[in-house]
Amino acid sequence: MSDQIRTLIDESKLTGVQITVVAVCFFLNMLDGMDVLAISFAAPAIAEEWSISRQSLGVVFSAALVGMTAGALVLSPLTDVIGRRKMILISLVMISLGMVATSLADSILMLIVLRFLAGLGIGSMLASMTSMVSEYAPDRWRNVFILVLHASYSIGAIIIGFVAAYLVPIHGWRPLFIVAGCASAVGIPLVWFLLPESLDFLTSKQPSQALERVNKVLSRMGHAVLETLPARREGERSVGLASILGEPFRQRTISLWLAFFMGFATLYFLLSWVVTLALEAGLALENAIWAGVCLNLGAFFGSVSLGILSNRFGLTRIIGVFFLFSAVFVIAYGTARVNVALVLMLVFLLMYFVQGAFTGLYAVAARLYPTEIRTTGIGWAIGAGRLGAIFGPIVAGLLLGAGVTIGWTFAVYAIPMILGAVFVTRIRLTESGATG
Repeated sequence: MSDQIRTLIDESKLTGVQITVVAVCFFLNMLDGMDVLAISFAAPAIAEEWSISRQSLGVVFSAALVGMTAGALVLSPLTDVIGRRKMILISLVMISLGMVATSLADSILMLIVLRFLAGLGIGSMLASMTSMVSEYAPDRWRNVFILVLHASYSIGAIIIGFVAAYLVPIHGWRPLFIVAGCASAVGIPLVWFLLPESLDFLTSKQPSQALERVNKVLSRMGHAVLETLPARREGERSVGLASILGEPFRQRTISLWLAFFMGFATLYFLLSWVVTLALEAGLALENAIWAGVCLNLGAFFGSVSLGILSNRFGLTRIIGVFFLFSAVFVIAYGTARVNVALVLMLVFLLMYFVQGAFTGLYAVAARLYPTEIRTTGIGWAIGAGRLGAIFGPIVAGLLLGAGVTIGWTFAVYAIPMILGAVFVTRIRLTESGATG
């Protein structure tokens, strides 16, 4: 984005265009929460209907995560060629088709393939949404807007939990995916009619009619139009892995990757297995699903609370504290006796700290790297974390399938939280007000 446009956005009041961008992306990320977590709420019913093992369920849980990783690494780079708005539209089509088709699945293999397809769309869309919100937000609001964007994922998970609590006991698991798929399809016209193209893409890549499209957005924001686009910088090289593994970032980058890996592993173990394990611990299906709802409600408030607390106590320091409390509540939940009120309270507190710590890592990545290598740094950190997200549910399935008790399985997943605290507190942020 040109310095002139960046200054206009940073120094001007919020406009309807900017609020619309944040609102649409908020809604889309909320849909992601619905799409990813639908399988967790449906898993007990699928396991009962098909008589499948825990190991098979673990592979199904991880299929969407593998797709999300592939989408982020393979499809997201195409955004720089075709534009962020178009990539979001393509992603929504893949997600909608994958979710609706899941309702027709009649085998584990078909379920895995369709979950991978939906994950592919989700993974390719997240980077574009984050960039859109970052670019259209004034500097003074940027961190808040990005935090709200990521918190919306938990709201989507809460909504699909309410839907599952009604649908699954009465109508089975298949209608759940139809509802989620249709909701994702609603996002297509919203993006088509309301979401402008990235100003950064238009000014840097300068596709056909770029000047007219930039000026149309600027006019809607109440700013003066441009007479010409800034000159394209030829020969500019994209920064690569070496930029974040060289000095002075090597140690902090590796620590960030390890913290993301640990956070992702435990987070997705909880998101994938908490409903199934609550059910097996003796809770009725309706109460087990409510446990999933409380889990995501805690995630939303934990993310927001960490942002507020970090301004007072330091970002990495408060994330480390959240990680340690996460370990305590992971063990407490895994060993709790079957009491509905106690389980619901513990699962809320569990995700309050787990999701709060995890979301804070995005802010660490954004603060750690300078502008010219920030996207590279965040992208590789998320990629490292996705490995944890893939293996977390699978390892849990293997442990449970081997006869390890629920209590000991949860205890195993407290270890990554402790390690996450160690790794994140090793990261020193040098920006004013950001030190850990």
